[in-house]
Amino acid sequence: MPTLGQNQYGKAETRVVRIVRDGPVHHIKDLSVSVALSGDMDEVHLSGSNANVLPTDTTKNTVFAFAKRHGIASPEQFAIRLARHFVTGRAAIHTARIRIEEYGWDRIETPGTARHSFVRRGQETRTTQVVHDGERWEVVSGLTDLTVLNSTDSEFRGFVRDEYTTLPEARDRILATDVHARWRYGWSDEREPAPDWDRAYAGARRDLLAAFAETYSLSLQQTLYRMGERVIENAPVIDEIRLSLPNKHHFLVDLEPFGLENDNEVYFAADRPYGLIEATVLRDGVPPRIATD
Repeated sequence: MPTLGQNQYGKAETRVVRIVRDGPVHHIKDLSVSVALSGDMDEVHLSGSNANVLPTDTTKNTVFAFAKRHGIASPEQFAIRLARHFVTGRAAIHTARIRIEEYGWDRIETPGTARHSFVRRGQETRTTQVVHDGERWEVVSGLTDLTVLNSTDSEFRGFVRDEYTTLPEARDRILATDVHARWRYGWSDEREPAPDWDRAYAGARRDLLAAFAETYSLSLQQTLYRMGERVIENAPVIDEIRLSLPNKHHFLVDLEPFGLENDNEVYFAADRPYGLIEATVLRDGVPPRIATD
């Protein structure tokens, strides 16, 4: 006979923009918040009873109300408040998972005193996922779509060949990727001080970029490991980081038909198919917990 397995429900991608008006100086937080709740929800599936169901519309309204009542200091802090509210507010809800994407805005500086104009930051999106089961916390933060490129100091050779291999060895190539990173904090007990979420994010981002720039790359796998290693070494609050790096291939264009020499100057940027390199770097002795998807 069929049985009901793991299940959850909630409201996905609630966009909330919070403006803090500090006189002529304004501050902006722009989030997409997804809420997933699980617990004693069998009957809504099996018999259609909604007795334990908090409407998804209510979860959306809660996001807006909390943005007003508590403000948004960081995505992690806001997610923790929401998760605690849902788990402690309803006996039927045992676990809350809050996923947040933050879209950055930079202030447009002008000679006048007004500082309320912004331009959307065109780089990465900051992310976080908070899971709370009433006792323990798991916070996995990160970033997506951080595009980076090294125009030299990268090669790829000495690889395995078979009858289908046509790729030539490269001693000087462009290495480019979109960094997708998720890192898990060691913090799980609310009785212990929580990390400084903004400082930890800025430090991890800085270390990812520094390691990418400073590594002479023999493979994208090697570069990935150096990036993760740098984060773990410099951030005691982070136990695990999982990186997904698509290889944004740049191929030299053959200019010989036009009587021109191409000395590593003109490239064709191919968007697909692409190599996809993924791995997790862990603090020694810490078991992996970030899903590999």
